Amino acid sequence: MDASTTHDTAKLIRIVAAVIRDEAGRTLLVRKRGAAVFQQPGGKRDAGDADDVATLARELREELGCAMVEGSARFLCRASAPAANEHGHLVEAEVYEVRVSGPLRAQAEIEELRWIDPRAPGALSIAVLSRDHILPRLG
Repeated sequence: MDASTTHDTAKLIRIVAAVIRDEAGRTLLVRKRGAAVFQQPGGKRDAGDADDVATLARELREELGCAMVEGSARFLCRASAPAANEHGHLVEAEVYEVRVSGPLRAQAEIEELRWIDPRAPGALSIAVLSRDHILPRLG
């Protein structure tokens, strides 16, 4: 089965994802509870979210306990890949680079945080969306 056939039959999950960088240029990845791979923080839009930026602000507050700096969201790309944690699904992400304030901590469904060099992520198991579509844009 080729990639186009896989994408035609896959269920689509639309998300908004964040690229958060530190002073050294590293980017933050998260691992959800029970998942084996790391990915960008973010998530699905809720009915009450006005737009992508509102979704990101809510998700970052819920998952990482931090605040997104107002006016810092910069659209990076739209990307699609097989979903990391839901077999047979395709994830389509609107990706924004954002700045945050306050301490970052794993909470809600997030089990682990990891800062990585996007140019040299090492042997870390990373979701296809992050590994093939987002991290290469950050070098």
